[in-house]
Amino acid sequence: MKYTKAEQEAARVTLRELLPPGSTVHTTVKHVARSGMSRSISCYVIRDDSPRWIDSLICKAVGYTFDEKREAVKIGGCGMDMGFAIVYDLAYSLWGKNFSCIGKGCPSNDHSNGDRDYTPHAHSDGGYALRQRWL
Repeated sequence: MKYTKAEQEAARVTLRELLPPGSTVHTTVKHVARSGMSRSISCYVIRDDSPRWIDSLICKAVGYTFDEKREAVKIGGCGMDMGFAIVYDLAYSLWGKNFSCIGKGCPSNDHSNGDRDYTPHAHSDGGYALRQRWL
């Protein structure tokens, strides 16, 4: 599905407000194709003890197809964690190649790969700014 640059940027602005670095995106599979080569996955963020559905915003921000029948993000592929793939792509579209370390609890893969520095500094991959959890 094609989205205008204005739609993409508006979705990114909203998502950056909802999902500061370190936030968790909860995912659930709604449908798997018979071939196993695509899935429809719904994504939620918890705010004020209530889930907020963010699939349409993710599709606009990242450029994924929106599965209208199942009201979910449609993603192709298999053999890996597709929920993680959606959240990684989302975070990368929001922060690109860097985001600032949030201190203890920072989700960046740099910390698990030897960087034990939790003082404010830039991480090289914005795709790891968010966490993903299955519902």
